[in-house]
Amino acid sequence: MNSKFWGECKEVFDTLGEEGEVRAVVLAGAGKVFTSGLDLSDIGIDLMGGGGGGSEGESVDVARQAFKIKRHVTRMQEAFNAIERIPQPVVAAIHGACIGGGIDLIAACDIRYACAETIFSIKEVDIGLAADLGTLQRLPRVTGNESLLRELAFTGRNFSSVEGQALGLLSSVLPSPAETLARATGLAVEIARKSPVAVAGTKANLLYSRDHSVQDGLNYMTTWNMAALQSEDIGKAVQGAMLKETPTFSKL
Repeated sequence: MNSKFWGECKEVFDTLGEEGEVRAVVLAGAGKVFTSGLDLSDIGIDLMGGGGGGSEGESVDVARQAFKIKRHVTRMQEAFNAIERIPQPVVAAIHGACIGGGIDLIAACDIRYACAETIFSIKEVDIGLAADLGTLQRLPRVTGNESLLRELAFTGRNFSSVEGQALGLLSSVLPSPAETLARATGLAVEIARKSPVAVAGTKANLLYSRDHSVQDGLNYMTTWNMAALQSEDIGKAVQGAMLKETPTFSKL
């Protein structure tokens, strides 16, 4: 994950989110590992608080340096926020290793599968940082074992796919990378057959309810369905069920 990655990640997912023909997205790594996390050599010494920014012998203004770091971190956060924001479900197929920023990335996905050999680590604590791209904000809401999550975040130790599933991070653990990708792709195909109006509405309301009270979530759902209940997709879905046929839904 180098400086080029952050802009491209946001651009790709922003584009996918606007593409009505896309019904679901599979996110996978092409190399030996899913991701080894941030390229620390590419982040830059100024982002890490190591100085720079002034002429030789001239001190750097702390406030201006702080705002510069804020812009860098916000740009990186927005790359993963873009994954969460798109209306289509994003399914992660993880293999090999998923380290540091990789945990931030998959935390923004809707569904996560991994092969049995995969090693995970919330690694930031080992380089003197608190994870700042979404892990500490999203994982307490998507996992079911906060004690284990805190242990992993405080120590930065490696954990296996089995522990990841126990944590609630993973839906399933598969024997191999190929089977992991096949499972993720198969699920995406299954989701793609559903009404895109229903799927997008489900994702939007799950995300909203995560961050709000039950009553606020119900109110939001009611407002959402004021439009969604008028969709042609409901009639198509009911007719398909009655005729035992798979309905075809228009793009969003």
